[in-house]
Amino acid sequence: MGAERRFADRHDAGRRLAGLLEPLRAARPVVCGIPRGGVPVAAEVARTLGAPLDVVVVRKIGAPLNPEYGIGALAEGEVGVLDRAAVRALGVAPEQLQKLIWRAERELAERLARYRAPLPASLPERPPLPVAGRTAIVVDDGLATGHTAQAAARSLRRRGAARVILAVPVAAPRSVAALAEEVDEVVCVEEPLDLVAIGFWYEDFAPTPDREVAALLDEAAARMGDTSAPR
Repeated sequence: MGAERRFADRHDAGRRLAGLLEPLRAARPVVCGIPRGGVPVAAEVARTLGAPLDVVVVRKIGAPLNPEYGIGALAEGEVGVLDRAAVRALGVAPEQLQKLIWRAERELAERLARYRAPLPASLPERPPLPVAGRTAIVVDDGLATGHTAQAAARSLRRRGAARVILAVPVAAPRSVAALAEEVDEVVCVEEPLDLVAIGFWYEDFAPTPDREVAALLDEAAARMGDTSAPR
């Protein structure tokens, strides 16, 4: 892979992705980033399209010996996705699987508290933006197994989104094909045959801190004229 195909960082990836999403501007979409790494990418997309920015809160269910490898995911709205083929292939016992799900449930609840009801309590809550009847663009920094994106898409469908578009800078072709029936369209900048790892496609893939997520959401709310956004 040539260096010219790599992204400088998530903001660079978002700007390049936004160029492919320009035709959706007329649909007046809602852009929903998957925290944390998907939010800087989503912020660039929302800025380019003049669209509101929100999060769709998801938590991966990681494999027992490799938590970074997703065997499923949970999303807000009591949405769950489980890759039963991966569970069988890895030999995950039912009791072990239940513990992994419970852990993911706790972590999802913590993330919901963090992003929907931020501390200190003096700050206003961040209720989900309405998506009923609208086009929702789900944005992440990359698509590997695709379980978190699948859970995010189902969450937005449950909230009434008329169309769900998945947009990522880089994606594994197999996962794109698997999500074809889950979303209305998948848009990606790069679709390498050998993904290796999402971070390999970024010069800077440092973790996105919560304070950056909050700042990007505040900035987008202010741009859209939401005077209730915390400063």
